[in-house]
Amino acid sequence: MTIQWFPGHMAKARREVTEKLKLVDVIFELVDARIPVSSSNPMLEEIIHQKKRVIILNKADMADEKVTQAWIRHFKEKGLIAVAVNSQQGKNMHAIEKAAEALMAEKFARLRERGMRPRAIRAMILGIPNVGKSTLINRLAKKNIAKTGNKPGVTKAQQWIKVGKALELLDTPGILWPKFEDQEVGYKLALTGAIKDDLLNMEDIAGFGLTFIHTHYPNQFQQWNQVASKSDTGAEWLKEIAERKGFLDRYGEADYGRAAELVVREIRTQKVGRLSFDFPEKEEMKHAENVDC
Repeated sequence: MTIQWFPGHMAKARREVTEKLKLVDVIFELVDARIPVSSSNPMLEEIIHQKKRVIILNKADMADEKVTQAWIRHFKEKGLIAVAVNSQQGKNMHAIEKAAEALMAEKFARLRERGMRPRAIRAMILGIPNVGKSTLINRLAKKNIAKTGNKPGVTKAQQWIKVGKALELLDTPGILWPKFEDQEVGYKLALTGAIKDDLLNMEDIAGFGLTFIHTHYPNQFQQWNQVASKSDTGAEWLKEIAERKGFLDRYGEADYGRAAELVVREIRTQKVGRLSFDFPEKEEMKHAENVDC
């Protein structure tokens, strides 16, 4: 299955972001803590140029905590500040403003030396759809300003939002790239809900999820599914799940579609436990391979 998704409003959003960059001091790049690389827009570097950036690992409560901490160290080694938050429950939100203040400390110190009072930090929030931007903004602003939804693509226009006296946010629509160079990235985005389900083959997504969890989280996989089959293919596991749950079609055969929907739903709702699908060591390996080339 080839996953492609680039609605027209996202192309427009990129143009708007480029036009508004001169108005902001800091970029808040919001990513899904479970997939920090897969949910990061590869066009971001060329869009923001040399702007200061804070990487916000949202939905940290859903990710493998050890892996998230490894990501924070990984970004620090690259000279980037990353903070892990749970915007749904409002956990660690203060770390975002502290990170922005740390990035602007030197500039604001120079202003004070010249007898000037620093204004509020202006930040632009960027992120692909469904990483939780609207929920994050509402938490920071302590009121419901941004529209929220459990479907990608809810935010469609830009707006300035005040967060106390120290911070002003420019919300922007989510931006997703025109194509996925790596189809595995597409599967991870689909599995975590960043792509609308009606664009997907759920059996392929579920099969990918089952295989990934079996490989990287074998104990959680076994506790979750308790499969009897010694197979290591997603299709065989889906068949076993369908038969165990009584998901049968009108011919009495396993209903793979219903089993796939169940698998994806349970992964997204943490029935399997906390999971991460991107690992820093894999990124380091890719970098080393590129250097060797």
